[in-house]
Amino acid sequence: MGVGTVEGGARLKKPSWKDPRLLIGILLVLASVAGVVSLVAAADQTTEAYAASEPIAVGERLDADKLHRVRVRLNDVEPHYLTPESGVPGDLVAVQRVGKDQLLPRESFGQPDGLDRKPLALTVEEALPPQAVAGSRVDVWVALPDVRNGYGEPALVLPGAEIAQLTPGSTALGSQRATVVMVLVPDGQMPKLLGAQANKARISVVWNPGGAG
Repeated sequence: MGVGTVEGGARLKKPSWKDPRLLIGILLVLASVAGVVSLVAAADQTTEAYAASEPIAVGERLDADKLHRVRVRLNDVEPHYLTPESGVPGDLVAVQRVGKDQLLPRESFGQPDGLDRKPLALTVEEALPPQAVAGSRVDVWVALPDVRNGYGEPALVLPGAEIAQLTPGSTALGSQRATVVMVLVPDGQMPKLLGAQANKARISVVWNPGGAG
């Protein structure tokens, strides 16, 4: 009788924990998982920051009730913005307009006595262009009363004034065509405009597409 074969063929040995191939496989799996976790963490470098729930006009006090939280990627510029981690400083007002849903730069807020522009309401009877909105710039022209012609030649008093707010107004006859334009006036220019209003001058605003004067 010839040499018989092992019944069922060669049997496989069960892997041992001491098998280096098994250990290498486990290490590869762990390295793969660690790489995926690291990649996900690197992709999600976002942080919580404050954004305006509604427009914040210059001179308006900063209030946490007007803010909501958003997750954004700020990276190295995070110290330049207000975040829940840094908190909302008290007794601050806006020194620059912040639009709805915009982040809050720290430089846009300061102490009330540091404001160098004050809002002044101007009643304008002429129709305004659609570009004249809060945040845009206009030139303010003044025509003083003239006994001969009604009004003298208009003069540019305030170039590139920023509009803080627009609201429907009325003229002395009750017409609703007038608009109250709240413009931000530097302290040095305020006497001229207040004097023009006191002398019942005709005030006009012209959209300034070039921005600040």
